[in-house]
Amino acid sequence: MPSIDKFLPVSEVKNRLPHMIQQIKHKQEIVGITRDGVPSAVLLSMDQFEGLLETIEILSDQTSMRVIGRSLKQVERE
Repeated sequence: MPSIDKFLPVSEVKNRLPHMIQQIKHKQEIVGITRDGVPSAVLLSMDQFEGLLETIEILSDQTSMRVIGRSLKQVERE
């Protein structure tokens, strides 16, 4: 499961955004952005974002979840 790799204040993110975008894309890091010390947003690569959306879509599809459940039970029996 993905987790936030580091937290940075919004002021630092604003100053380093172009560099951070390159770093996040290549290292697949997830950066939490804080405002007044409180986590307020997340910066992640487009690939990671699309993966999360796909996971949500699969988990919300009852048919897919039934198929996955049956497959897991079959693997456990083998």
